[in-house]
Amino acid sequence: MKTDANEVGVTSSQKGVKRGVSILDFILRLVALVSTLASAIIMATTNETLPFTTQFIRFRAEYDDLPTFTFFVVANIVVSGYLLLSLPLSIFNIVRSSTKNSRILLVIFDTVMLALLTAGASAAAAIVYLAHKGNTKTNWFAICRQYNSFCERISGSLIGSFVGVAVFILLILLSAFAISRRN
Repeated sequence: MKTDANEVGVTSSQKGVKRGVSILDFILRLVALVSTLASAIIMATTNETLPFTTQFIRFRAEYDDLPTFTFFVVANIVVSGYLLLSLPLSIFNIVRSSTKNSRILLVIFDTVMLALLTAGASAAAAIVYLAHKGNTKTNWFAICRQYNSFCERISGSLIGSFVGVAVFILLILLSAFAISRRN
């Protein structure tokens, strides 16, 4: 049986594309891991005490004062743990670039983690918005005028989490592309 030189070239080219997609998948997972873990750490270590405290009254803001921020931290930690556990499977996809079952599994779990991360980041974004702008109709005052450092840190933490959301979207699209490619 004869094989055409062009067919062999296409096959090795397709393997190269799949390997490149797998390497990009691994790098994006590392980026998402760093951003979600940093977001969780920054939020979990955020607190500020106002300087005009008295002996009996202290004005202190901590992330766990609001259950939404606690959910944000837990969601980012769960997603970071998943990303850490998915790295070996991503390495397996680099070694064996023709596997589809592991990619399908990653797409399913990536989608679930994207939903969890988006929920946590969106809920926290609503609270951060209220902290910055307040709501005069409900007499919720903007606390960022007093707790400036606290607000800067929670806003930075949100940015890292939304970077993770964007990377997850790219991961899902990349995996869908790799699955759709013919062998």
